[in-house]
Amino acid sequence: MTETWKERGRSWFRPLGTALARRGVRPDHLTYAGLGLSLLAALLLARGDFLSAAIVLGLSGLCDMLDGDVARATGTASTFGAFLDSTLDRIGEGALFAGLAHYFYTRASGGSIWFRGNLEGSARWGDPDGQTLAVLSLATLILAFLVSYTRARAEGLGLECKVGIMERPERLLTLAAGALLGPRFLPGVLGILFLLTLVTVLQRVYHVRRLTRSTAP
Repeated sequence: MTETWKERGRSWFRPLGTALARRGVRPDHLTYAGLGLSLLAALLLARGDFLSAAIVLGLSGLCDMLDGDVARATGTASTFGAFLDSTLDRIGEGALFAGLAHYFYTRASGGSIWFRGNLEGSARWGDPDGQTLAVLSLATLILAFLVSYTRARAEGLGLECKVGIMERPERLLTLAAGALLGPRFLPGVLGILFLLTLVTVLQRVYHVRRLTRSTAP
């Protein structure tokens, strides 16, 4: 099911990738542009400019989607290109969660984590501890890296490991959705992101365990 919507989304933008290839755009151009946009989105998240961050995140995701299509259209797909793309993806995603952690640590207010004063006329949504949300952002980042690491380690051992409900495209879409919803709901979205990323890590560990059991003498 997950692969189906990803492939459908890619098919919508494939003609754009072909058009860019005809105009001389190289896949590395899109890879570096995607990284630059991710870093810009990270800065916007750190400043609390969530709407702009969501828009820039969408552009970054578009670059990430198109670089492979351009590589295939120009016949320049290579092993190093795939390696570089994955490495820069990790840098960009790390910057995003670091920017979010910076925001929560320094200026978080209005997060919908708890409701206080519900019997008072001054009742409002409030974030009791921005530092906790900053730690949650960094914890989600660690889990995101573990999602990538478990797949890379498994494939290094000759095992296929593409299972999981929260891979990088889903994480970025969820983060962009949280940014669109704004600071009031972003903490809740971050909590969901943390839990589903943790589930993905456990799914991959279990998957590799099952594969190794089936191949054990």
